[in-house]
Order: sequence, then structure tokens, then C-alpha cells
Amino acid sequence: MNNLLHQKKGIIFGALDQSSIAWKVALKAKEAGAEFILSNAPVALRMGTIQKLAQITDSKVIGADATSQDDIENLFEESRQILGGKFDFILHSIGMSPNVRKKKHYTELNYDWYHKTLDISAMSFHKILQCLYQKEHMNKKGSILALTYIAAQRVFPDYGDMADAKALLESITRSFGYHFGKKNGVRVNTISQSPTPTTAGSGVKGFEDFLSFAQKMSPLGNASAEDCAQYCLSLFSDYTQMVTMQNLYHDGGFSAMGVTPDVLA
Repeated sequence: MNNLLHQKKGIIFGALDQSSIAWKVALKAKEAGAEFILSNAPVALRMGTIQKLAQITDSKVIGADATSQDDIENLFEESRQILGGKFDFILHSIGMSPNVRKKKHYTELNYDWYHKTLDISAMSFHKILQCLYQKEHMNKKGSILALTYIAAQRVFPDYGDMADAKALLESITRSFGYHFGKKNGVRVNTISQSPTPTTAGSGVKGFEDFLSFAQKMSPLGNASAEDCAQYCLSLFSDYTQMVTMQNLYHDGGFSAMGVTPDVLA
């Protein structure tokens, strides 16, 4: 990777297992010379295999509930002590909907679960950004990324209330991106990734059918988790210092398509 991230330090949220995009980002970031802390919610640490990833990448794991401001503040303070300085990059790869998991139709949502969806999948990003901003944890011209999906703009009925969460996530990115840019040149962006067979993505009803549909619709086909990891690294690097407040499609061209003969056949 030509030391693309040499001497850069950061935190990667959300690596669960080998199918996770965050897992792939961690592997690529290590190859590129970065140092980082891995973090996930305590329940995810028990469910996943993040300790294996930590061994491979020579990283520390710090559990934190991203919906808890206290946990976030403690994570950042401890991470700075371990890494020996402020952060150059942050990846928010966090998303979960109890309604989707329990197959609640969008017209029949449980509102307690709906609040959890928004808190975990979007408000957590605002909490992370606010702590980074107020405590001045970011180095100048750093980069903060969150992963999103095109259901924030278009209707995918089985994506349920996660679509609302992604729309909020993208709005937070623009709003906080302005303030971070003015303060110290830190960039805040989202990457709108192709449907990807992660643990979370595979839980959406009809996922396999839609994966096939998107593959036919996209001129380049679906972007893999590894492709997305490489794109993340480019946005963490010094080559993209003027890119901020953007929702960047990484989907093989799906977002620009109307129809293709492949799906009409």
C-alpha cells in the first residue's frame, strides 16, 4: 500500500467478523502503515471474533457502547494514551435495527425499537463527532467516515427504518462536516456502498435476491467489502483533503442507473 497511512492514527468502529467492511478496513489500514484502536459494543465483542483481528493487526480492542456519551469519552481518552496522540481518521461502521431483525413491517414499527435504530445507527455518529469536536481529539486535516446506503434516497421497502437512520446519518455528516471543516480542516463524509453480504446486511429480507438485482444493474457489478476498504483508505489519506460533506457512491454505478437490459431479460 506504499505506506499511504504511514504514522496516521485512528479508531475503527464496528468490526464484528471477517465479513465486516470494518474488518477489511482494519486489514488494509495495517498494510498501509496506520495504527488504530478497534472498538465495538460489549455485546458485539462477545458475539464476534474481533480479538483475532486485533492479533493480526497488532491493535488494542476497547469496548464501547457508541450510544453512550460516557463510553465514547472514555474510549477516546484511553485510545489517545495508547496511540500517543490525536486521531487522523475515524470509521463509523455501526448499524442495527431491532425492527428489521424482528421482521416488523415499516407500517407497523415498534417505536421503542425505532428509537434504538436511530440511536445506534445515526445518533451514535453525532455523539462521536460531538466528542471529537469538543475535546479536540482530531488532528488538523483528519478524516471521519461513516458507511451508508442508497435507501436513504430511494425506497427499498424491506430495508425498513434503517432507511430513515441512513438519511439522518447523511444529514449529520453534512451539518457537522461544515463545523469541523471551519474549525481545523477535518473532513466528514459518508460512503454509500453496494449491498454487501455482511452479517448485518444479510439479515435484511430478500437480501440475496437484491444482491443479484444490483449486480445486474451496476455496469461494474457490486463493489466488494475489500473494494470499499480500499476506498476508505483513499479518503483517510492526504490525497483527498478537499473532499468533505459528501455522500460518495461506491456501488459500481448502480446509483446512476435507470434500467439495464440485464434486468429486463
